[in-house]
Amino acid sequence: MEDRELMLLALEEAQKAAELGEVPVGAVIARRGEVVASAHNTRETEKNATHHAELIAIDRACRALGGWRLWECELFVTLEPCPMCAGAIVNSRIRRVVYGAKDEKAGCCGSVTDLFALPFNHRPVVESGLLEEESHALLQRFFERLREQRREGSKPKWKKPQS
Repeated sequence: MEDRELMLLALEEAQKAAELGEVPVGAVIARRGEVVASAHNTRETEKNATHHAELIAIDRACRALGGWRLWECELFVTLEPCPMCAGAIVNSRIRRVVYGAKDEKAGCCGSVTDLFALPFNHRPVVESGLLEEESHALLQRFFERLREQRREGSKPKWKKPQS
C-alpha cells in the first residue's frame, strides 16, 4: 500500500474514535507497505490515560510481529504525536512517522518541541501534512460538537467499543 492509502486507513480509525465520543485520532503501523496493526483513541471509553492510538497500535504491532523492535515499520497517524507517544516511537525503533494534522498544544515532532531532534539512540524520519486538511477537519468537527453539547448543558457520552 502507498502512504496515502495507509493514511486513509488511519483516518478510518479516527472516525471510529469519533463515533465512540473519543478525540478522533487514528494510527496504522505498516511494514513494507502491509498493515501490521491499527488503532484509535480509547482514553475515555477505557478510562486510561495511555490509550492513545499510537500506543495501542505499537502494542498490537509488537504482538503481531513477536518482538518490541519495530525497526522495519512505519507509523501513520492523523495527529502529530504527543511526548508520551514520541517516547514510545523512539523506544520501539519505528523507522518513519507520517502524520496529518499538527498539534499546537502537545505535538512533539516540531509544533511544541521536537523530541526526535534530541540525541536519543533512535531518531525516526518524520513527514508531516499527509491528508492534513482531512485530519484537521475531523478534529475540528469533533470539538465543535463537544462545545455545542456543553453549551446545551449535556455531558458527552462515551460509548463502550464493540468487542
